[in-house]
Amino acid sequence: MIRKSIFRHLYFQVMVAILLGGAVGYYFPEFGVKLKPLGDGFIKLIRMVVAPIIFTTVVLGIAGMSDLKRVGRIGIKAFIYFEVMTTLALVIGWVVVKTFEPGVGINANLADVNTKAVEPYITTAKAHGVVDFLLNIIPTSIVGAFAQGDIIQVLFFSVLFGIALGALGEANRPVVYGLEQISNALMKIIGMIVRLAPLAAFGAIAFTIGEFGVKSLVNLGKLMACVYITSLLFVCVLLGLLMRLIGFSLWRFLKYIREELLIVLGTSSSESVLPRMMTKMEAMGCSRPLVRLVLPGGYSFNLDGSCIYLTMGALFIAQATNTHLTFAQEITLLLVCLITSKGAAGVTGSGFIVLAATLSSMRTIPVEGMVLIVGVDRFMSEARALTNLIGNGVATAVLARWENELDYETARHALAADESGGPMKQ
Repeated sequence: MIRKSIFRHLYFQVMVAILLGGAVGYYFPEFGVKLKPLGDGFIKLIRMVVAPIIFTTVVLGIAGMSDLKRVGRIGIKAFIYFEVMTTLALVIGWVVVKTFEPGVGINANLADVNTKAVEPYITTAKAHGVVDFLLNIIPTSIVGAFAQGDIIQVLFFSVLFGIALGALGEANRPVVYGLEQISNALMKIIGMIVRLAPLAAFGAIAFTIGEFGVKSLVNLGKLMACVYITSLLFVCVLLGLLMRLIGFSLWRFLKYIREELLIVLGTSSSESVLPRMMTKMEAMGCSRPLVRLVLPGGYSFNLDGSCIYLTMGALFIAQATNTHLTFAQEITLLLVCLITSKGAAGVTGSGFIVLAATLSSMRTIPVEGMVLIVGVDRFMSEARALTNLIGNGVATAVLARWENELDYETARHALAADESGGPMKQ
């Protein structure tokens, strides 16, 4: 009876799929590469509904707050929290890469390196510079923002629409009711799509191992180790401390969202579990309006894992190509990363593209040097996505506590029930 229950759990199915995918990619690499559409198709299905889900949840979250001053207060607090945490992530990544110097000794000569592998990313990055990013927050058209799936643009319009809808007072009830039904339907669609997560994880891992092989892990193992260790320290020490300060255990929280963590591990995309995370955070006792405002915002402005990767990737390339940077240039790099990281959400190959945008903006580190890490970027994307997911979950809990919109009894019951293997709300 117990075994049957374990087999039905999504996290168990995804875990088995990841192991099988790794084995197929290792022993049958050519076949593993052909399985790439399984992971790609799953991500496309998720992204198909991400934009409308963000729109409905953010609008309902803002409209559900009768006091617009409350919306502004939560928004300001969230923005301050996001900026402080992403800055700390950048600084931690900077300290680690300067301490361990994973790129020193490579002495890469870019004249002898084929840079064709990174040319598409460099071309895409030209449209993601600092000024372009700031202007790109405003969509050319509402339809265009949804059609392109640009999370920041959708979020910008959703906030404006939610504020306008909230200002209508009781007259907004028919629209709010309609959006609630649309939101419920979208959540049902997500429920159907997530059932395919084990298949997606199997295909994505098989492709990664089959395409790049284990050798690519060994060749740049020091950089990968730095990224994973830094992400782990950020989560366990900094985020763990924040969870302890609000009265909860980080470990129990991670167990509570283990299914979402495994889905992200298999797909390398934190977007794939956004709707599930909103449901989980609400079930944990965070108020629905706050969750619907903070969590989607975090997907654009609180990308801790991406910040760690950007700093370490840029400085690794500088070290590998013997590009000397002054202290002032390194500080400038951190500031540029702080801005460009905000455009990482909703872009295919986001981390790599935003790194190209950062280097293009700086013009001190050769952007062509990205060819040195293109082979292992896919492996580091798991660390980025997992850290981003955990960071946004913790941010929601902390801000809910900050606003006194966290039900402690509900939270303790949810975490304790999950700890003891009890039923979990989906």
